[in-house]
Amino acid sequence: MPGTAIIGLQWGDEAKGKIVDLLTEQHEIVVRYQGGANAGHTVVVNGEKFKLSLIPSGIFRPHVQCVIAGGVVLSPAAVLQEINSLLKQGIKIDSNLFISNRAHVIFPWHHITDRMFNNIGGGEPIGTTLRGIGPCYEDKVGRALAVRVGDLYKPDFKKRIEHIIGVKDQLFLGLTNHCDNTMRIPGLDMELDAETIYKEYSNYAEQLRPYVADTTNYLLDAVDADKHILFEGAQGSLLDIDHGTFPYVTSSNSSGTGISSGSGVPPHFLKKIIGIAKAYTTRVGGGPCPTEQNNDIGKRIRDRGNEYGTVTKRPRRCGWFDAVAVRYSARLSGIDTLSIMLLDVLSGFDFLQICIAYEIDGQRIEYFPGDIDDLRKAVPIYETLPGWQEEITAITKYEDLPVNAKQYIKRIAELMGKPVEIVSVGPDRLQTIFL
Repeated sequence: MPGTAIIGLQWGDEAKGKIVDLLTEQHEIVVRYQGGANAGHTVVVNGEKFKLSLIPSGIFRPHVQCVIAGGVVLSPAAVLQEINSLLKQGIKIDSNLFISNRAHVIFPWHHITDRMFNNIGGGEPIGTTLRGIGPCYEDKVGRALAVRVGDLYKPDFKKRIEHIIGVKDQLFLGLTNHCDNTMRIPGLDMELDAETIYKEYSNYAEQLRPYVADTTNYLLDAVDADKHILFEGAQGSLLDIDHGTFPYVTSSNSSGTGISSGSGVPPHFLKKIIGIAKAYTTRVGGGPCPTEQNNDIGKRIRDRGNEYGTVTKRPRRCGWFDAVAVRYSARLSGIDTLSIMLLDVLSGFDFLQICIAYEIDGQRIEYFPGDIDDLRKAVPIYETLPGWQEEITAITKYEDLPVNAKQYIKRIAELMGKPVEIVSVGPDRLQTIFL
């Protein structure tokens, strides 16, 4: 299996990092191909917890080459902090990490823009983490004001910074004048000093120099050599900029559609795509979530699952498993098998519910609507299954699971039309059942 991908099928936070860590042992290269420091993975190794935002989860396997590809937007401060934190915890990082020279770089003006539009956009917040991810992608698409990692080492880098700051200052000034005097835009009182930013980012560049590489050619060479590559998705398919619950989405293609564009690897190289889904539903930030439970059920799931963001610490909205949404994202990403995570969180419920269809304007539909206003009106149609009381965190064999737990897994597989390959019953590597 030369090319395998791990794709989240919900609104992110599906515990993809654990599965990447487990499957890394069978691969030579692990690639992070989109997103930024807004995506968090938690990996538990021998009881010790590690939190990652940019570095691939394969970093815990010394023989594996980790790649941050060109589709990622990079905060130099964030990735250096992550590198230093891992080094302090005894994790080896040197030639086993590559950072693409094509990855776009996040600067202070991106943070200003993020705070600014989060404040004056109007309506329900889209759920930005205020880390400059979206504005950096905007500049990438706009091209004229974009800076890539490779640009940090060019002789004209300082002039580039001075030019961009001149343009951004004018844009910010125009926005300030457009707003009335009672509206304060956070961040616009922050001075953009070209000399300070140049020195800061030049220092970052020197620290990152050992890791910077042409990852596109490296991965294409690896493809030619039939090396086993694992592609690690960030966020979840329902947050995809083109195919998710727009506008309450991320700024990149977080479904399987983004693998090739983010990494540069041809799609036919992929031989297996594993879809990752929680045994229930969670979402962070704004936007509709049809099966959300604003009641004791939702609170119980949140508390048992410790449903708070790895990066942001924000409490996640929790509810029953939405088979309509997951079936859509599974088809979108072309998955071959399923991995059901955090099944142990559902222990102790007398009954469980799975959303098998929606009712919108009095009509039953079994597809995921493309318009956000339709999704807001969607009333879930549930199928009720019996729960189980036993704690299952110590179970290592599928046959030892409670009958009702196996029935629940079987029903999800039937609704998805795909086999369940992995079941997770706890955060540690050992708390994983392979079917």
